[in-house]
Amino acid sequence: MIIAVDATGGEYAPYEIVKGAIKAAQDYKVGIALVGTRSTLHVLASRHLKKLDFSFIEANQIIGPQESPIRAVNNKPNSPIVVGINMVKDGSLLILGKIKGVERPAIASPINIGAVPSLLIDSGANADCRPSHLVQFAHLGTIYSQHVLGIPSPRVGLLSNGEEESKGNRLIQETHQLLKKANLNFIGNIEGQDIAGRKADVIVTDGFTGNIVLKTIEGLGSAFQNLQQPVGQALTGTSRLQGRLLLSIVGLDSWIKRIDYREYGGACLLGVNGNITISHGRSRAKAIKNAIGLAKQTAEGDLCQIIRGESLDRTIKEEE
Repeated sequence: MIIAVDATGGEYAPYEIVKGAIKAAQDYKVGIALVGTRSTLHVLASRHLKKLDFSFIEANQIIGPQESPIRAVNNKPNSPIVVGINMVKDGSLLILGKIKGVERPAIASPINIGAVPSLLIDSGANADCRPSHLVQFAHLGTIYSQHVLGIPSPRVGLLSNGEEESKGNRLIQETHQLLKKANLNFIGNIEGQDIAGRKADVIVTDGFTGNIVLKTIEGLGSAFQNLQQPVGQALTGTSRLQGRLLLSIVGLDSWIKRIDYREYGGACLLGVNGNITISHGRSRAKAIKNAIGLAKQTAEGDLCQIIRGESLDRTIKEEE
């Protein structure tokens, strides 16, 4: 398996990207194709070439953070994103299109608060949705949870401002009625506090709401990371044990680790003809390594082929 990695994107590129890719190649035994400025990448990783399956692919057009993604992809064919996607030939929505029957691809983000991760879908791809889109998100999330997370019958919850069917805006109310008819393990509406309690395995929402939820969880994780050292120092001052050990004893270190986005490193774009993993813009080496591991796990699950076999367009028509 060869995983193409954009080595230019993000705040800490290319050094942290290359560092994480090297660690991933060592731990996961996968081939890595680093896409970017070849001369720079060669300096950073050349000493690992004999031990690891590494290659460098030249792509010298940079897509800036303020550029329109659609315009940039069309106007910059030699950017790492486009070159990497064309390499694996499975592509993106803009280049090779959606899987037949999928109305809107969605970003599926694992949330690792409980012992087994839950899945938030959509977490940012689609700000404006119709009820049929959310039903497809539920199907896509169920497939992912079954074949990647190993949950035989994932509980699907619709994120709302109340458990009752009458709660939520028009989108949520109409989606609720469709999900009741769907061939899914739909448990009804769930509220924000139910996410931490893992009431549902698949949390369905539109990309606008989902992105706010995801960024809120990431913010909490960062806040607790920043508090860990001073809390540990305070505990050390009142105990013979080191603060970090005390945090471990009471279980706080494990909980802090679970809500740290770096532990999963990325999210999967489901519904396109290929395996696409999206990393956080602030990703350092640990997050990149884990994102590559997630990409490997998703590819091994053969999700694209499974989704193609689900005939989601026919399923939606039957439910409507």
